[in-house]
Amino acid sequence: MVASAYSDILRGLGPGAEVQLEGRSSPLHLGSVRSSRGRLLLELTECEDRDGAEALRGLEIYVPVGCVPPLPTGTYYQWQILGLHVVTDSGEALGNVVEILETGANDVYVVRGEGGQEMLLPAIEDVVKEVDLEGGRMVVVLLAGLLHPE
Repeated sequence: MVASAYSDILRGLGPGAEVQLEGRSSPLHLGSVRSSRGRLLLELTECEDRDGAEALRGLEIYVPVGCVPPLPTGTYYQWQILGLHVVTDSGEALGNVVEILETGANDVYVVRGEGGQEMLLPAIEDVVKEVDLEGGRMVVVLLAGLLHPE
């Protein structure tokens, strides 16, 4: 069970792909995408100089859902996981995924229940048994201590 980071979407897009930037009314087009010193660098064909690029620094990037590259089975984009309703394999409602924590070993889903209580679920196959994107839910098996610490 892997939740792919937002930057994976951009890495999967090819030259000419259309993106929308926060606060801009017209789309821009990718020239290239590369990593440098832990940052993702985008070349936009409409941005012709350093000053123009600097003006775009820090803006949110939006990609049309139809342009998002497909992922292998069992792998999901983080935006697909966020908001899913989480239930146990016995039908107990736990809440909704509100955040994804990226750790070294595996992601951890922060699930918030109706009363505001939160629990942390490791995004591993032993815990996450089903992800139903169309149905908007995730079925999990709680390992000892996940719900009611002993």
